[in-house]
Amino acid sequence: MTPGQLLLKFYHTPLGRMQESLRHGGPFAVRETERQRREMEAAAATLPALPDFPGIAPVTLHLMTGRRFWYQTAFCLHTFARAAAVPVRAELYDDGSIDETCATRLRQLGPGVRLHLIGELRDRLEAHLPARRFPVLRERWEHYPNIRKLTDVHLGSTGWKLVIDSDLLFFRRPDFLLRWLAAPDRILHAVDCAESYGYSRPLLQELAGAPIPPLVNVGLCGLRSDALDWDELERWCATLHAREKTSYYLEQALVAMLAARSPCAIAPAADYITLPSRSEVLAPSAVMHHYVDTAKRWYFRHGWRHFPIPSGPS
Repeated sequence: MTPGQLLLKFYHTPLGRMQESLRHGGPFAVRETERQRREMEAAAATLPALPDFPGIAPVTLHLMTGRRFWYQTAFCLHTFARAAAVPVRAELYDDGSIDETCATRLRQLGPGVRLHLIGELRDRLEAHLPARRFPVLRERWEHYPNIRKLTDVHLGSTGWKLVIDSDLLFFRRPDFLLRWLAAPDRILHAVDCAESYGYSRPLLQELAGAPIPPLVNVGLCGLRSDALDWDELERWCATLHAREKTSYYLEQALVAMLAARSPCAIAPAADYITLPSRSEVLAPSAVMHHYVDTAKRWYFRHGWRHFPIPSGPS
């Protein structure tokens, strides 16, 4: 090994892991959070089918999920349905890791849940996003799963769709989302706790041709499938990569550029909280929590425990 490789292996990597551990409370706190995460996963396996509300029109939510996230998806959908008091239809998109056990658990959520498995998604990708024409988007699809919340949901489709992340819990009726779902007419997004686009504002603004809105978060993201210009998205991705390399926040940057061009429906930040504090998680006042970054600790320890597991038929 070269001196640089030795330094990376025996200094920088362990130091980075220790710093990350400390951000989440230290080694003992991380171990306890993991124990309670496993409790959440076990509880999710006992959830019944999503509740039904006869005579009420259903709403449709779109989520990407897999073996690491299925139990979060289950709690997210249950809490939305119970808070909204409406039937929920869920379109679930395989992140490439759904096996038979995972599929069985997700199907236990009831007949309103439909799985789009990886084979189907690859076929759709080949039909609508051929690699010879969209080399950058195809490369990102293979190595950057978040882009699939755009491609796998919207390719070859029409109409408005609300894509939500799995690590959300709903505590009160989400009237803002229900109004949008009833009559969508503009892009919808949440508000971030800190601006995270991964690319410089001047470059994003140059590509979008409009001022970039602040604090766009795609934990909630409503887009119209047939309004997406895949050739333009390919050009944007290619330019971003060529000039400022890759970023974990690419998907969020793309949505921010789309949102720059027209008025948006913006989820009120006080009700739809990204990165809730410990005190807010212990005594929720908001409609929804999005448990990003260090809030995962409070999610696994406290957030999901606000919801007793229903028993018997839904």
